Amino acid sequence: MIKAITIRNVASYDSLGVFVNDLNKINFIYGSNGSGKTTISNFLSDNTAARFSGSQVLWQHDIKAKTLVYNKAFRENNFGKGTIEGVFTLGEATKEEIELIDEKKKELEEIKIVGIQKKETLEKQEADKKEEEDAFRESAWSNVYKIHEKNFKEAFKGFMQKDKFKSKLLDEYKNNKQPVLELSVLVNKSETIFGEIPQRLAFLPSIDFSRLISIEEDHIWNTKIIGKADVDIAHLIQRLNINDWVNQGRLLLQEDEICPLCQQPTITKDFRSQLESYFDDEFTKSTAKIKSLCNEYKTIKESLSHSFDQVEESEKNNKETKLDVDLFSSEVKALLAQLSTNVERVLSKEKEPSRSVEVIATQELASKITTIIREANDIIQVHNNIVDNYQSEKRGLIDSIWSYVVEEYRGELKKHEDKVSGLSKGIVNLNQQYHGKRKEYQTLDAEIKKLSDNVTSIEPTIHKINATLRQFGFLNFEIVPSEDIKNHYQLQRENGELAESSLSEGEITFITFLYFMQLAVGSIKRDDIEDERILVVDDPISSLDSTVLFVVSTLLKGVIKNIKSGEGNIRQLIVLTHNVYFHKEASFVNGREERNNSTSYWILRKADHYTKIQSFGNENPIQTSYELLWKELKHREHNSGVTVQNTMRRIIENYFKILGKYGDDDLIQQFSSKEDQEICRSLISWINDGSHSITDDLYIELQADSIDKYLKVFKDIFILTNHEEHYKMMMV
Repeated sequence: MIKAITIRNVASYDSLGVFVNDLNKINFIYGSNGSGKTTISNFLSDNTAARFSGSQVLWQHDIKAKTLVYNKAFRENNFGKGTIEGVFTLGEATKEEIELIDEKKKELEEIKIVGIQKKETLEKQEADKKEEEDAFRESAWSNVYKIHEKNFKEAFKGFMQKDKFKSKLLDEYKNNKQPVLELSVLVNKSETIFGEIPQRLAFLPSIDFSRLISIEEDHIWNTKIIGKADVDIAHLIQRLNINDWVNQGRLLLQEDEICPLCQQPTITKDFRSQLESYFDDEFTKSTAKIKSLCNEYKTIKESLSHSFDQVEESEKNNKETKLDVDLFSSEVKALLAQLSTNVERVLSKEKEPSRSVEVIATQELASKITTIIREANDIIQVHNNIVDNYQSEKRGLIDSIWSYVVEEYRGELKKHEDKVSGLSKGIVNLNQQYHGKRKEYQTLDAEIKKLSDNVTSIEPTIHKINATLRQFGFLNFEIVPSEDIKNHYQLQRENGELAESSLSEGEITFITFLYFMQLAVGSIKRDDIEDERILVVDDPISSLDSTVLFVVSTLLKGVIKNIKSGEGNIRQLIVLTHNVYFHKEASFVNGREERNNSTSYWILRKADHYTKIQSFGNENPIQTSYELLWKELKHREHNSGVTVQNTMRRIIENYFKILGKYGDDDLIQQFSSKEDQEICRSLISWINDGSHSITDDLYIELQADSIDKYLKVFKDIFILTNHEEHYKMMMV
């Protein structure tokens, strides 16, 4: 059954188009000529045509049914060719054969109902699964992507759309085996890898403190360097503790005997010899060593200070430094202070070798500085390893990031997977059941067609059509089997002449409709007799008389009755007509208007050159042609202004001239003033002119300015003739 129809961008349907939804088993669509009815019937007859590319048919349960359309195209396609294709129906079948077919058809219908139920349950399961998928997609986007977007956007590249991100997250949940790292580690690595493509960094120079420490640990600094003890003057020098003073004075001696201090000739050869003996080679070597160590220590201190300055200055300006510059500077400052103190102490030792001095050990500070530099170089090494293996490191980091977010969201992922898995299993099971029912349906359907094939014939159609023709007075022609083409008909006069070319329009319309009604219960092909079908009837009444109108209406009433009771293979009827009387007659069943949930009503209107549709649900909007005229006038804003003329003329003709026996002058004389009489005369003149003439666009535009003025005069006619209550009743 057709559930809805959308028609747009064709004929009088604009880009917004018309949407006919909630179609029922029985559907009546009323519309005046030119309102777009035939476009609908042509579309339903062949909705694959290119001109209907913007239109659509929505089928209930997605089950398509054969659609038979009666319209002008049907008449042209089936008549005027000399012969008509035969319609196969159940012919000379026995009662038992028909009962067997009916029994099989009931069984087929039961299978169909079960199949539909399975499909509805299947669609519900699929909808639940889609709802779960959609909800999870939104949740994953909000609770995973958005939370980690700032830090891990680079890792999410290629999956920065909701559906792709959801699919990737589920895939990683199933396949990612990376160990889970801490968030801070991932963020730090991301800053290195996901920033600009990193470059190798130079290592910080290592600083060797071994010689510095070795000098500081030399025992000479604690050793008192004095002369030889067994020399005569040794006792005096040591008693007075003037070892360093005598040594310094000794260095001032000249070649003569004059003392450089008192300027007396006291420096005898013996005294000079004793001095030389006292300050022997051992003393000289020791003092020389002290001097050498002092110089070396000062040199090392200056070299270290220079190296420290270079490192500190370089790393302060290095945006990518891995050195803790502040800590490095602090430790260097402390070390240099100790070195300066030590320099002073070793210099004092050099000046006074006999003194014992304490050199401060700088090994602890040196070790701290070495550690700071080593740690920085370790970080640099890691960085350089990343650079050397950038792509593999990047892939590894991305995997680690996905591993982290999967672990963080694991509970929701498991819940989602379990639910989807359950629904998927149900869908697979229902699919198997549904397709099993389809196969069962197809097998039984083929069996019914085979049974029908044995008892079908085109002869019953001939008998039924001819009987109807004779019953309603069409005695001058009949339908007979074609002598030239098998399983075809032709129209023939009583004298044997072919009658098709000489039939009147009314006769052709009537015979084609009778043929269509036989086609509705049969088929041109034997195999299609039992197929379910939908009937679309577009204006079967044109200039036919009331008797034929009654016959056509009666035939359609029979179809309606069978559809409502579920008999036969016609499942839906769509009637499109412009004839009010036919509409009223066809929509009445058993002598009264049938109002139930099986029937729906619409009215097509053409306003501003485009077709619009109005739904009336289960309420029939067509009461009588006179009531319809008032409705057209009351709802004139939905119609073109040009139809107002004809509507008012027909109302006045029906109410005043035909029923009330008023003439034009009678109506005009109801107005007392000459001005009002002229307006009334003008109105009647305008009505009579406008309802029988074809206006162009310019005339319509001019006419629109005067509509309200003449509507007022139209109302005054009812007031002045004491029929105001009737006017009010019809316009409410």
